[in-house]
Amino acid sequence: MSLTLDTYRLLGRSGLRVSPLALGAATFGTEWGWGAERDEARKLFDLYVERGGNFIDTASTYTNGSSERLLGEFTRGSREGLVLATKFSTLRRPGDPNSGGNHRKALFGSVEDSLRRLNTDYLDLLYLHVWDATTPVEEFLRAMDDLVRQGKVLYVGICNVPAWQVSRMQAIADLRGWSPLVALQTEYNLIERTGERDLIPMAREMGLGVVPFSPLAGGVLTGKYSRDDLTATQSGADGTRKGFNRANGALTERNFAIADVVKEVAAEQGRTPGQVGLAWPLQNLGVTAPIIGARTPAQLEDNLGALDVEFTASQLARLEEASAIGLGSPHDLLASDRGRTFNSGELKIEPRR
Repeated sequence: MSLTLDTYRLLGRSGLRVSPLALGAATFGTEWGWGAERDEARKLFDLYVERGGNFIDTASTYTNGSSERLLGEFTRGSREGLVLATKFSTLRRPGDPNSGGNHRKALFGSVEDSLRRLNTDYLDLLYLHVWDATTPVEEFLRAMDDLVRQGKVLYVGICNVPAWQVSRMQAIADLRGWSPLVALQTEYNLIERTGERDLIPMAREMGLGVVPFSPLAGGVLTGKYSRDDLTATQSGADGTRKGFNRANGALTERNFAIADVVKEVAAEQGRTPGQVGLAWPLQNLGVTAPIIGARTPAQLEDNLGALDVEFTASQLARLEEASAIGLGSPHDLLASDRGRTFNSGELKIEPRR
């Protein structure tokens, strides 16, 4: 059965209802060299909201603040019906050591800046953007809870943090009665599946909804790149998205082989590769809402078609096989027949539902 943007899902352990695809606003603004101008960004926003979408994702430093400023303009008149998510912790003022990081001063300063740019008096969801490995977790968690108690933030989440730290944080928050983490952002797509080792199972166990970023692997799964790009100059200095993908190692033979299978399934479905790539994480019960990173209305229209994709068992198996990763120790052992016999012998026991 196909989905729609107004077939809402609950976010983690909260009662907050969000669309099954979130609109990523990192493309709002051209300061990074490949975003959308104001009028084009407005079309993206309007199209998403008109289709019933309510979950919009940005960050304090996306396109040097333009993303939040444009959203502050676009959401006038519709703010209450939207779930606005932003993030803190990335450096806001080069040279100022306290304008970034996870500590209380950076957090409060970033939130005040975001509230002004977004033209709102509260944030629906605030993520810690990148773990700094120096701030005590109690400081961050207590500061986030203070913002919730002040009414400036309604829910809190986390990105780019090891699973063991997130589970530790959630346990501390629960024990102290602080606001729990309800959402986890992590990269997850057919090319990058390592979140299946610990992050995604941890999130499901600890009550965090998974909101994957880069579900199309920076566009690699759309088929927009070719093997000719393997021999191109490996530089991100040209300011393009292709240059960025070259520089971060996204253009590899393995990744193109996965993209080939995506194209095959798309042809069988009468869909585009982007729709197939985006539909795949939606099949994972641990995933709440992948984030769309469209730059044009045509791209967004194509992305929304992912909600109509229904895979056959054979197609899912081929996608899984092409992109499979080793889970590593101890997961491979525990999933093996040998591992299962350690505790249960030949008994057949259904897993907890």
